[in-house]
Amino acid sequence: MKKLILITLCFVSILGYSQSKSGLKGRVLDETNQPLPGATISIPSLQVGFSTDFNGNYELLNLPIGNYEVQISFLGYQTLTETITLTNSIQSKNFSLTPKIDRLDEVVIKGSIGKGQAKALNQQKNKENITNIISADQVGKFPDANIGDALKRVPGISMQNDQGEARDIVIRGLAPQLNSVTLNGDRIPSAEGDNRRVQMDLIPSDMIQTIEVNKAVTPDMEGDAIGGSVNLVTRSAPTTFRAFVASSYGQNPVRNTPNYNVSALVANRTFKDKLGYVINASYNSNDYGSDNVEFEWEKENGKVYIGEHDIRRYDVKRNRMSISANLDWTPDNNNTIFFKSMYNQRNDYENRYRVRFRKIDEPDATGLSKAEVRRQTKGGINNNTNDNTRLERQSTYNISVGGEHIIFGNIKLNWKTGTAKAKEERPDERYISFENDDIEVMQDFSRTNFPVLRPTNNDFNDPSTFEYKEVTQQQGFTQERKISSNFDVLAPINATGAYKNSLKFGFKHKYKEKVRDNSFYEYDLENQFPTMNTTTTKDYTINGYLAGDDYKSGLFVSKEFLGSLNLTGGELVLDEFVPENYNANENIYAFYGMLQQNINNNFSFIAGVRVEKTTTNYNGFAIDVETAEDLSDVTKTSGTRNYTNWLPNLQAKYNIDKNTIVRAAWTNTIARPNYYDLVPYRNINSDDIEAEYGNPNLDPTEAMNFDLMFEHYFSNVGIISAGVFYKDLDKFIYNSVTEEPITIGGVTETYDVTRPFNGGTAEIYGFEVALQRKLNFLPGFLRNLTVYGNYTYTDSKTDGIADREDGLPLAGAVKNMFNGSLAYESSKLSIRASLNFADDYIFEYGDDTFTDVFYDEQLFVDLNASYRITKNLQIFAEAKNLTNQELRFYQGTKHQTMQAEFYNYNWNAGLKYNF
Repeated sequence: MKKLILITLCFVSILGYSQSKSGLKGRVLDETNQPLPGATISIPSLQVGFSTDFNGNYELLNLPIGNYEVQISFLGYQTLTETITLTNSIQSKNFSLTPKIDRLDEVVIKGSIGKGQAKALNQQKNKENITNIISADQVGKFPDANIGDALKRVPGISMQNDQGEARDIVIRGLAPQLNSVTLNGDRIPSAEGDNRRVQMDLIPSDMIQTIEVNKAVTPDMEGDAIGGSVNLVTRSAPTTFRAFVASSYGQNPVRNTPNYNVSALVANRTFKDKLGYVINASYNSNDYGSDNVEFEWEKENGKVYIGEHDIRRYDVKRNRMSISANLDWTPDNNNTIFFKSMYNQRNDYENRYRVRFRKIDEPDATGLSKAEVRRQTKGGINNNTNDNTRLERQSTYNISVGGEHIIFGNIKLNWKTGTAKAKEERPDERYISFENDDIEVMQDFSRTNFPVLRPTNNDFNDPSTFEYKEVTQQQGFTQERKISSNFDVLAPINATGAYKNSLKFGFKHKYKEKVRDNSFYEYDLENQFPTMNTTTTKDYTINGYLAGDDYKSGLFVSKEFLGSLNLTGGELVLDEFVPENYNANENIYAFYGMLQQNINNNFSFIAGVRVEKTTTNYNGFAIDVETAEDLSDVTKTSGTRNYTNWLPNLQAKYNIDKNTIVRAAWTNTIARPNYYDLVPYRNINSDDIEAEYGNPNLDPTEAMNFDLMFEHYFSNVGIISAGVFYKDLDKFIYNSVTEEPITIGGVTETYDVTRPFNGGTAEIYGFEVALQRKLNFLPGFLRNLTVYGNYTYTDSKTDGIADREDGLPLAGAVKNMFNGSLAYESSKLSIRASLNFADDYIFEYGDDTFTDVFYDEQLFVDLNASYRITKNLQIFAEAKNLTNQELRFYQGTKHQTMQAEFYNYNWNAGLKYNF
């Protein structure tokens, strides 16, 4: 490491002293002194150009001394030309642009929809790689409570939902574990116990300044991103004082319960503009629920019937809290030191009332079956933390400090170090179940997608006929901690002219620790509560149940009774938690170098390579769940792995004219295995002669990616684009069953062992088209309309899925995706209707086509509007999920519903005041 730093310093010294020292830096601002990200600032006579960053900052370095004309342009704004004098120093200068006026003497950009669209498109236009940008102004004009809901508007992206909110991201047909999510360029740790994904519903949308979706990563970005990388950029200090407070209230008709949100921001610069600060906070409370039915389908003797069926009522309260504090100190034109921090927490308070028909016999000739029925209440202990509910508390924090420096007058040296942690806690989670094992049911298939089991017994809802089954309490804890450091050097080789170029290189180290530590106890309370009528019960049936009134929940043990139980002397249930627990650490060392080269003023390319070396150390447990009696029968296991990935990268950009661009990219990326797949656990069942193993020797999945994109930007703020993409995946990870000898108690037998393996391959290919256009060519009020739409087609095929034929589509690959919206915006009024559609896709492979699980198609329609009452005061209203789109899975064929969960629409209205 010392040698690397010494070589770097020597190299940049040679480059630095071989160049002149003049330069220009500052910010490009709009008419209200807000930054304009993606503005182009150029000196035509020197053939030098630069685009501003997310905060409107620019830097033009290594320029010859003299007088020059500077041009600043931004879609939707008038081009500004000024004459400057460059001396032998780095000068600071801000530029302010004025909105463009159309042929009717009207401002082209009106309101925050137009400004947000302009900021996003200007950034996207000036990026060197294939990227989609969403600005904070755009997010605010869709009814999107969290980052996941905002991302589903981007071409090629679909979201997997949980409890009515977008949670896991699918990019161009690739499952969440094959994509990355970063905060200010650093990967966010995961609170999930099994995998590396980041739950996007954890972060409120109003905490982020810009969302950057990189579909072709460059060598200076982390390589663990096969589908793409989503970078969330937090707010930075403006040039002048800014503050706002916003509050809203609404209703969720699914339970006739409220939702409300409060957010605030204050930002300014002090100490002669050297110190900037931003403090941003948000609190959201959503009291709602869902109506759920689930089915497992069986096939025997050519007859298809229901083998298991659930009716579930969920009552949920979700609180989301977030705070961010960012500082920057700029003592002079050459140096900036910054501090960035963010804390997010989401508390899910949940009760579930589940009636389950299980072990259903094949129906006889009359359609009758025998079944067991269990009634289960899910909740938590009665204390100030749980309040009789199951609490799932997820939290993340990210803290970093860094610097941006100009050394030797022309070389940029950036560094950053930070720590981050993600945690999930589920304290004192409780379940109580009672069972009736003699229920006769008639299977009614008159509703094709929603069959009904109709009990013929009169005692189906009689609590005295339901006998004690079990009471359990469990503790869940998962945590990931990350420490990272990096530096980047950008050195110009030839700073001016048609063949200007620069070299960028850097190093990054990440150390990660991951732990899951759960426990599970069972309590024998049969003597106290032999039947359900000896407890306190309540009827949780809902009139107007969204899945259909035929589904009756009936009587359950109340959440208050479950929470009040004094549980002592429980017995550890080893198989419920021992195989899941583990601890691990990973070290990742990354080096990269890239050449940024112009070939005349219209063509440029990036050529580079990134090298990532990974070392892992995982610890788990081995257990025979049939013979183990206590923790002394559990054996610790461990596994280590080292591997290195070379990731070459070549990207090109050709400007046909000032508003028309063609981009091409060849990139190589990886996706590291899920954490739990790497754990060397051994979960053995000597009674069934079966076992499940982890595999610490797994390699990451590797991908070679090709992209081609055409973009044309309209001068009145808009875009039409079209592109194609192809991804070739190798070492795809899949589960396979092998026969292996295992010795238990001196007896060796051949077991069926399931474990993850490398070996599968996959191809993903498709195209996407997008259009954003202000219809200002129309007459009258119609000229205030803006249309937005994008369509993505994705196809895929896989080889190497165990015991299945080749050519299956890749799990998670959505074939058809469409987004559309129609907006009207004047200087005061803004109205938008938006639509989001995602096709159905295979979610999980079964043993055959009958047992494959599919995620069904989804269609969402949302409305939102705002009106500016005064210069500072705005009123707004939003309505979401007007189609009452359910979350639905089906098994094998479309009519065989596996799960359907309904949330109904919701609405809110509120006020925002800008100081």
